[in-house]
Amino acid sequence: MSEEKKYEYSADSIQALEGMEHVRMRPSMYIGDIGVRGLHHLVYEVVDNSIDEAMGGYCDTIDVTINEDNSVTTKDNGRGIPVDLHKKEGVSALEVVMTKIGAGGKFDKDSYKVSGGLHGVGVSCVNALSEHLTASVHKEGKIWRQEYERGKALYPVKTIGESDFTGTIVTFLPDKTIFQQTTEFNYDTLATRMRELSYLNKGVTIKLTDKRNKDDEGNFISEIFYSDEGLPEFVRYLDSTRESLISKVISMEGEKNGIPVEVAMVYNTSYAENLHSYVNNINTHEGGTHLAGFRRGLTTTLKKYADDSGLLKNVKFEIAGDDFREGLTAIISVKVQEPQFEGQTKTKLGNREVTSAVSQAVSDMLTIYLEENPNDARSIVQKVILAATARHAARKAREMVQRKTVMTMGGLPGKLSDCSETDPAQCEIFLVEGDSAGGTAKQGRDRNFQAILPLRGKILNVEKAMQHKVFENEEIKNMFTALGVSIGTEEDPRALNLSKVRYHKVVIMCDADVDGSHIATLILTFFFRFMREMIEQGYIYIATPPLYLVKKGQKREYAWDDNQRDLITQKLGGGVTIQRYKGLGEMNAEQLWDTTMNPEFRTLRQITIDSLTEADRVFSMLMGDDVPPRRDFIEKNAKYAKIDV
Repeated sequence: MSEEKKYEYSADSIQALEGMEHVRMRPSMYIGDIGVRGLHHLVYEVVDNSIDEAMGGYCDTIDVTINEDNSVTTKDNGRGIPVDLHKKEGVSALEVVMTKIGAGGKFDKDSYKVSGGLHGVGVSCVNALSEHLTASVHKEGKIWRQEYERGKALYPVKTIGESDFTGTIVTFLPDKTIFQQTTEFNYDTLATRMRELSYLNKGVTIKLTDKRNKDDEGNFISEIFYSDEGLPEFVRYLDSTRESLISKVISMEGEKNGIPVEVAMVYNTSYAENLHSYVNNINTHEGGTHLAGFRRGLTTTLKKYADDSGLLKNVKFEIAGDDFREGLTAIISVKVQEPQFEGQTKTKLGNREVTSAVSQAVSDMLTIYLEENPNDARSIVQKVILAATARHAARKAREMVQRKTVMTMGGLPGKLSDCSETDPAQCEIFLVEGDSAGGTAKQGRDRNFQAILPLRGKILNVEKAMQHKVFENEEIKNMFTALGVSIGTEEDPRALNLSKVRYHKVVIMCDADVDGSHIATLILTFFFRFMREMIEQGYIYIATPPLYLVKKGQKREYAWDDNQRDLITQKLGGGVTIQRYKGLGEMNAEQLWDTTMNPEFRTLRQITIDSLTEADRVFSMLMGDDVPPRRDFIEKNAKYAKIDV
């Protein structure tokens, strides 16, 4: 625990800003959406309260439990939410916190210097969107409790016993009438966020337990997340499947201009740039002033070192800022008392004062490291020169792609069978594995709104390819031109322009076997590394063709997995024949339309990104050279995989 001055945390610290009457009517305004992401956001909001206690130095242990009934319990050893009378509201401060939107100690600067939480709506919003919620506060030797249904208190706060423990316990059950898609929490999704929080808040122990599932020894599935070092450990975790270029992680932690700044970075031999930024534990995936400060500090310091050392004297072309970040994995975390967020999803930091603070911190850190580690410094500069050389080659390749795009009216790929509809919102394109399946899909499609682009075999693995090789690849060029997407400017070679995108639904349709899964993963890796905005805007889908056709006489039913096949077989009785589809080409056009392409009956899996850091790590692991982590991942997720024996 922190030894600094502890402020009294009482009812007077709680400020009620506004009511919560319309939370249930407009939940998406408060938690983003009412699908899977919004559901998990409920857990994050409650845990954020505990993390705020930890950032203040009052808490070092947080337990998160998914219960058998799919409710969630969070427990921390913080100060405990105040329970004394709130003078303005005339009820216990606990009831104010739980039933008034925007109420909480976060708005009292003496109680919390900084606080997390993306939307800042707090636990009251979780309460409003829960069928039932119980809050128990252990404080001053007593246990205080209050229960709620859909945000309304069932009785006044009361004492129910004595306790030596100090902290807050909250159990909530999401409201099925709000979260109609699902109320089932995904353990891996929660684990990813808890791991992230442990790295961002070193010294805090976070335990996640799933009481719905047990391991082979009969124990509940459980993990403990704890980090001694914080961001340096985070960087090593993210880069564990890449080959490091330098001997150790470069890191710093300190305060610049009154702003706490933490940075950790490492160079690897890959060609990807992986920068992840946080403000008060919020992943600011749109970047902002702290990321701009990092880039400025990195570029100016490295360029000065390279110039002063004479390593650039034989380079005939200009080194750009982008060249300094190739093969770089970095995490920037700042704590800002009053963050101002901008951008489409309010995850872009706008505080101008943060730019210079981060830039200065990075410059000081790098200057010392480069002077003390000349061999690493030389390796970094040589990597930068290689990146600049490749960038010049990539620009020529990219310009070739641009000349073939629809913007220049240079024509579409010859293999593309386009649709007649011109409104992108109504159009969809199927990226199909192989000419044979492509031919079947062309015959079975609805020509009005469905386009088909066959891809020849396995596309280039962009995870291990230099940028100019990516743009020179014929299949990738065909995808760019068919989609009508342009990429790259002089300022940012990876900038994506979706203004002329021709389809709002891009469906990856591959065989339902191991090779098909590999091809789908290669295509997804390409979209994640070069067209991530298309994933973020919800344009990318995966088709789910059936595995079996079960026939008996004139009766025909399709099965998408072994269990479904067995149930259909049992239902139809004896004398059935089962056809196992090895590939899309084994279906005729009518079958492919009925099962996989017809919007009335098909199942499309939309690709979403829950965590950029985890997605980056998984793609690096699946598509990189390091075999053991990939094997471990496949074994762990074997129940989800389709394996042909």
